[in-house]
Amino acid sequence: MIGSSGPLTDLTVRFERIVIVLLQVLLLIVLTIAIAEMFYLIYQAIEHRITSGTGPTNVDSVPELQRALQRAFAGILLIILGLELLDTLRTYFTEHRLRLEIILIVATIAIGRHIIVLDFEHMTGMTMLGIGALTIAVTAGYYLVKRAGDSRIAADATPDA
Repeated sequence: MIGSSGPLTDLTVRFERIVIVLLQVLLLIVLTIAIAEMFYLIYQAIEHRITSGTGPTNVDSVPELQRALQRAFAGILLIILGLELLDTLRTYFTEHRLRLEIILIVATIAIGRHIIVLDFEHMTGMTMLGIGALTIAVTAGYYLVKRAGDSRIAADATPDA
């Protein structure tokens, strides 16, 4: 019988909660280490610039600046990706459902992070088209999910005549 609350169902629910809490704790630890590591790497880069005599703001070329910024932005987006995954777990833990909107946001951030670190000079045109199509598909999916949610909210708010 669906919806029955037997001992196996209770055990499954408890097990599911334990797994989700463990995953949240693990993700918190990973995010804390990632943030600390990112600060350490930035500190090391600045210290290296100061001790090498080039100064903390002296950049020799635009490609050098671009590479440094790409690495920094990729690291930041990776941390944001972890935060969104944490939010997905929290939502699942409290509401017992996965929100497609959050999953599509995580996918969009992951694609954006991947695009930032790509070497476009050595990519084929088909690869670029594939990444473009994937980006359009995920963002269109997000738009449709948001639009469907907004329509549902508007329909719920409309008083019946």
